[in-house]
Amino acid sequence: MDILRFITAGSVDDGKSTLIGRLLYDSKSILIDQLAAIEKQTKNKLNGEIDLALLTDGLRAEREQGITIDVAYKYFSTDKRKFIIADAPGHIQYTRNMVTGASNAELAIILIDARNGVVEQTRRHSIITSLLNIPHVVVAINKMDLVNYSEDVYNNIVIDYEQVAKSLGLKEVKYIPISALNGDNIVDKSAKFSWYEGEPLLTYLENVQLDSDVNLTDPRFSVQYVIRPQAPELHDYRGYAGKVISGIYKKGDAVTVLPSGTETTIKSIEIGETEVNEAYAMQSVVFHLDDDVDVSRGDMIVPTNNQPQTEQEFEVLLCWMDNKPLIPGNKYLLQTNSNRVRSVVKDIEYKLDVNTFEKNYSPEKAVLNDIIKATIKTSSPVSFDSYKKLRQNGGAILIDETSCVTVGACMIQ
Repeated sequence: MDILRFITAGSVDDGKSTLIGRLLYDSKSILIDQLAAIEKQTKNKLNGEIDLALLTDGLRAEREQGITIDVAYKYFSTDKRKFIIADAPGHIQYTRNMVTGASNAELAIILIDARNGVVEQTRRHSIITSLLNIPHVVVAINKMDLVNYSEDVYNNIVIDYEQVAKSLGLKEVKYIPISALNGDNIVDKSAKFSWYEGEPLLTYLENVQLDSDVNLTDPRFSVQYVIRPQAPELHDYRGYAGKVISGIYKKGDAVTVLPSGTETTIKSIEIGETEVNEAYAMQSVVFHLDDDVDVSRGDMIVPTNNQPQTEQEFEVLLCWMDNKPLIPGNKYLLQTNSNRVRSVVKDIEYKLDVNTFEKNYSPEKAVLNDIIKATIKTSSPVSFDSYKKLRQNGGAILIDETSCVTVGACMIQ
């Protein structure tokens, strides 16, 4: 059974937490003791309904304010698929939280309040969705019960959002009218949307195709661990363990070790101590090579005829996530997959206005939640693909050497 990772985003009070609570509640993924605790915490019990938003607003400050602050992860499953949900904050000051939650998502649900339509925060979340190259987008037009389930209201919002999607290059966008509070069109199709011919939200989430999102044409493998047992019976054993990031590897493939550029051949492939003839994307494997070459943690093993870029200087789009500002010349650790090197941010070309997509050139610094384009220089060569081509090998993080705190999320250009 495969897993769909998706994020919910939208303006404050658009109903993100309520939507997730409704998905969990109607799919019977809430434990009895959880349900009892939420019933106790529900403020308004006069109508007999529980506050489903409490399922994800786990922090005390969130419950008191009725808003989402941190990224809340929830898990549930149906007969068809498993799901991991990231509930991201809607406030602009929590942009870094949305970037964190969306970094591994295959789908984004952008909620729109039917009464307000497309607003500034809708555009901001859509821009971040575009920057992070999330392949599938669902526009859930919520609170339709407050506009009498009007088809005209729904159609006008679809027309407005299509302009946003076109300007950002969002390709696969699905529009679904819902009422998270009442459960209309969430798990089951609602009779109140007699004019809507599409499927309810959960049905779409269960059936959206993920196979096409996996890159099988550009094999990439990052070495996480070199296995040398040093046991008499395994005297000559030397394996390179890690996860196949993308593509397909086969026994006998001609490969190159990066960044050294050493060429060799795959002698054998192990999965779970069993030898196999080939390995696919997202499988954890052990490679054995024909030659005793110098391979260390962080190196990449790639096909000789299909190699990523290997550079010491490159441009990134970067979301700054630290309270201390980023000033050109600052030094950090840069990590791509299992490779970690020292680096310096040479300069900042521009700061991106995430509300208008305008570029403000030559800023002196970047502060918390800013998205900038910068040039990074590393102490040793780094092998990467552009983020748009291959998310799994085009993302990186910056780490403060002193505190070991992640201070920046990078999308290599």
